[in-house]
Amino acid sequence: MADDRPVGSPARNIGLLALANAVLGSNQVILSATAALTAATMVADRSYATVPVTLMILGTALATGPAAWLVHTWGRREAFAFGAAVAIPAALLAAYAAWSDQFWVFCIALALLGATATFPQQYRFAIADSVPPSLRARAISWVLLGGVAAAFIGPQASILTKDWIEGHVFAGTYLVMGILAAVAVCVLWATRLAPTIRNPVERRGGRSLGQLLRSAEIAVPIVTAATSYALMNLVMVSAPLAMVYICGYSTAEAATVIQWHVVAMFAPSFITGSVIARLGAQLTAAVGLLLIIAGAAVNLSGISVAHFTAALVLLGVGWNFGFIASTAMLASAYRPEEAARAQGLNEQVVFGVMALASLSSGLLLNTVGWQAVNMLAIPIAGAAILLLGLSGPARRSGRGNLAT
Repeated sequence: MADDRPVGSPARNIGLLALANAVLGSNQVILSATAALTAATMVADRSYATVPVTLMILGTALATGPAAWLVHTWGRREAFAFGAAVAIPAALLAAYAAWSDQFWVFCIALALLGATATFPQQYRFAIADSVPPSLRARAISWVLLGGVAAAFIGPQASILTKDWIEGHVFAGTYLVMGILAAVAVCVLWATRLAPTIRNPVERRGGRSLGQLLRSAEIAVPIVTAATSYALMNLVMVSAPLAMVYICGYSTAEAATVIQWHVVAMFAPSFITGSVIARLGAQLTAAVGLLLIIAGAAVNLSGISVAHFTAALVLLGVGWNFGFIASTAMLASAYRPEEAARAQGLNEQVVFGVMALASLSSGLLLNTVGWQAVNMLAIPIAGAAILLLGLSGPARRSGRGNLAT
């Protein structure tokens, strides 16, 4: 049964969701830093090393529809706690796969972890619906601030626990992920978020999926969110592999670069809401995409650790601006009875495109090289900026609403 108790204070809900985001975000950072490297030890052909990560993202893409249904049927608290709870056995399965050196078991574990990762992605919509409109963009940013803690916890946990189980790299790390997921269940159970529309008849009101897709105010933020996330993933997934297996850097150096990348993904959330309020969500998204282009250009200019670090920092900030601004645009564009459809559609597109980007990342890296991965990002981001420009006048006229 969904939680029918009164909605908690905005500060309480923001704080608890930010904490849950920090805890579960740490697990995602751990996987970003270790999954491809773990898989590379299990296969002879390293072009398959990103397959588990791709399956993780595919699991997220496939689970977005069911997750949105659960959120709007069970209630947000119950659905979020359920997602965190399922991550516990999934993490234990990943630990077993690393201990027994079984590639396909590891793939299954990551697909399950990917499915659970779709629930934290819903936090931003949950908080947007649980605060006054004037706080919307800032609340989304503040919840994502939990990622700053994750940026430090995740890489350090992977480094410290890498050899906990002798002879089985990262097996102990995945055990720690199970503990973190259990902590998240307790945190999420304490939330008191806005109730969802649980009546199926009421949820059938509003625009159909086809009508939503034909609306520029819905379609444009979905495209820009998908572009921002996919390009970030395209470069981030292949960066540790490029550093370790092409450039000869250590796994610790690669983990440190990923750490600063994740810091850059979430630290700007201190100011992103204010930036959106000043510039408007549309222009903020365009700035984010320009930063992604700048990151690709830095990667094309050199392969030192400093180049990797600077490029992934730019990539992280670009993702933050592009993704949060796109979420703010979308959150202001649908009616309550359309929320399940609009949010589910957005998540399916975003993570479906991400799965393709992840698979392409490994293949591109091992066939045409690290530079090709970065060269591909530039025209795609440019096309998304052009789309924002073409939809400009109508969007800019609603700047005040988008900023809230």
